[in-house]
Amino acid sequence: MTKRSQAVITTAEERPRDGWNDPVHGSISWHTLLSGDITPTDSMSAGIAELAPGGELKPHRHDPSEIYFIFEGTGIVRIDGQETTVKAGTTVFIPGNAEHGIRNESSATLKFFYVFPTGSFADVVYRFPEN
Repeated sequence: MTKRSQAVITTAEERPRDGWNDPVHGSISWHTLLSGDITPTDSMSAGIAELAPGGELKPHRHDPSEIYFIFEGTGIVRIDGQETTVKAGTTVFIPGNAEHGIRNESSATLKFFYVFPTGSFADVVYRFPEN
């Protein structure tokens, strides 16, 4: 019998902070909120990401599509070469395998909620261009 997802109510403070700070990936931190390896969920994964002033998630690709919802700050999203300014209240849909990244050129922290249509965040394989 297949395990069924359960309701989950959580906060970023309850989840460990993870992140990257290197020339290949950029400088970004996140809290994974929902992922089948840490929560009893099976069809979506989601979290909250933060970019400090000057921070960036470098351009990359992954198979699943993704949604960003910006809830604090401003930044620049680049999708397949096209840059767009985003701010609190902006929703961004990123098609699967589209090259994309986001950067914070402001003096305040940029925070966004992200969602993948896959049961575990570990299933999302980030592919960065070779440097």
